[in-house]
Order: sequence, then C-alpha cells, then structure tokens
Amino acid sequence: MTDIRLPDYHQALVEMTSASLSVTPAELQGILVGMLSGGFTQDGDSWKTILFDYTNDGMGWPVNASQVAEAVYAHAIKQLSGASMELTLLLPDEDDLFNYADAVSDWVNHFISGLGLAGSNLSKLSDETKEALADLEEISKLGIDEDDDLPEQALLLEQVIEHVKVCVLTIHADLGAKPQTSSEKKILH
Repeated sequence: MTDIRLPDYHQALVEMTSASLSVTPAELQGILVGMLSGGFTQDGDSWKTILFDYTNDGMGWPVNASQVAEAVYAHAIKQLSGASMELTLLLPDEDDLFNYADAVSDWVNHFISGLGLAGSNLSKLSDETKEALADLEEISKLGIDEDDDLPEQALLLEQVIEHVKVCVLTIHADLGAKPQTSSEKKILH
C-alpha cells in the first residue's frame, strides 16, 4: 500500500501558479474536502470534471497540477474514511500570520463551496451540523487585525483551526458518503 501524503504547500502552489490556475492549494483542498463531506461519491474521476468546471472553465489541468489535485483528493479520502478522526489542512507556513489566516479563511470558503458542488441537501441537517456550518460561515470571514497582539492572535488562530476540523468532521459524519456494507455491495456473476 502506498503512503498517501499531502503535497508540500509551496511546491503545490508553484505547480498551480505555473499552470495559470486561480486556485491555491488551501482552496483546492477545501473544495475537495467539501465535496467529499457533502456526500460526493468517491468512485471514478467525476470529481475532476467538477473541479475543472469550477476552477478552470471546464478545461483540464496540466499534468503536474493535476497530480497535485489527485494527491490532495487521495489524502482527503484517506483522512475522511479513516477511524482516526484526524484532519490535516493544507496551509502555508505559519511564519506569515496574515497569509496563514487568509489561507484558513480561503480553505473554509472553498469547503462551503465544495458542499454546494456536491449537491448537498442542507435542508435536513441535524442541529449539530447546522451549528457547525454556521460556525464555518462565520470563520470564513476571519481576519487578523495588525494593531492587535499578534502572538495572541496566532494562538487564537490555532484554536480556530482546531474548531474548523471539528466542524468539518461533524458535517462529514452527517452528509458524507457512507461506505457500502458488504450486504449492499453488488456481486457480479
């Protein structure tokens, strides 16, 4: 079994920028995790068609950028289908707090978009999931005030990121595609 890892953020950004794509690695992961959390089926490559439509006017991505997307997608499936309840966000280095906070906000905005791309029926959500979605909508407006205490804001941002993960996993548990049980799998003869 191959070790599925997230690509390096900076290297992924270089590939996507050189391909003239107007999506960052954080936004890409947000979209894909949103689609999967919204119940989008994991079978086949139909996710690519939706991704290409949403990010590149339906045009396919160059090979290297497409490989980045495939790696991010495979990693998202691995984390969302695992029992570990762990989610790693693809974000830039924390060194530039403003860029880091913007990436978190972009990730959340694109996660919400991904839910929409999955065609999620948001009218029948549990109260817990509605609250998680409302929290994410507020987090999507996140910003850092340069006049405030930056070390304190960095700590608060880390807490926000942990809350984002909990919200995403809550939404995925409610809306995400459920694996088929052995009695549901079709047997071909």
